[in-house]
Amino acid sequence: MMDFSNKRRSFLKVAALIPLGLAAGSRQTLNAADDLAPKASRQSVKIKLSVNAWSYYMQLNRHLKGENGGMSLFDMLEECARLEVDAVDPTGYFFPGYPNVPDSKFISEFKRRAFQLGLEFSGTGIRNDFATADKAKREADIELAKKWIEVAAEMGAPVLRVFAGPQPKGQSWDDAAGWMADALAKCAEHGQKYGVMVGVQNHGDMLKSAEEVLKLLGMVKSDWLGTIVDTGFFLTPDPYADIAKVIPHAVNWQVKELLSNRQGPKIDMTKLVQIIRQSNYRGYVPIETLPVAGKESEYDAIARVPELVNALRNALN
Repeated sequence: MMDFSNKRRSFLKVAALIPLGLAAGSRQTLNAADDLAPKASRQSVKIKLSVNAWSYYMQLNRHLKGENGGMSLFDMLEECARLEVDAVDPTGYFFPGYPNVPDSKFISEFKRRAFQLGLEFSGTGIRNDFATADKAKREADIELAKKWIEVAAEMGAPVLRVFAGPQPKGQSWDDAAGWMADALAKCAEHGQKYGVMVGVQNHGDMLKSAEEVLKLLGMVKSDWLGTIVDTGFFLTPDPYADIAKVIPHAVNWQVKELLSNRQGPKIDMTKLVQIIRQSNYRGYVPIETLPVAGKESEYDAIARVPELVNALRNALN
């Protein structure tokens, strides 16, 4: 007679590892799970559509300043629910009092409204500079990240998005990368305590290529640190190749309309989705719209966000 109890215990041990493996983009964990998964599930890619709050930065900033034509974070939830996306990324800077953390009452009401609208939180993010030569500034930003990791946990957001920082004058890439790795390791350790992944975003600063992203992640070697794949900021001859290289370490995305720091060309959503489908990535894929440089006054987020959401949705379908 087969010992089903032992088989069940073995399955549960592997299954317990799956969420962490997915979040960290671990090929090893995914391959271990593959042994027990039906073949069909190995070929599936589950993508949840999300909208990054920065898409509405003009309206959100107007609200924070008390100006006409503003949009609160609660208004943003209503708009995203109208678009029938799965989630939103409420960037930290748009919470009242940032960089101070919001109080628990605000977070509770925000979570409640999102739940009523059927929306999840795909992540949140802060402003920081881990590449600066100023150690005191780096330490302050580490503490800021730790506080917002706790906010993310309270909200139920699985990822905190952080920046690397611009390369400081008079310093080599390797020197600044050492400072970044130290800061990110401390953030990742704190993230582990609260069950929140830390994602470092390539943003045209210290991280312009897949090689730089992978080198930095390799310096930290934490299961709680991954990359935010910013499709608009791989400043290389073939951004799609860079995207494919970093996907195994992706914990979240920012899909933008234009490649190469908004210089173009326009992103090919079909090609992007093909790359994602060829990877092990399963999870949130937020879009982020931006105004054309120099034409900010013409930017209409209410029109542009649905266009980019539908472009990604159509490519997925």
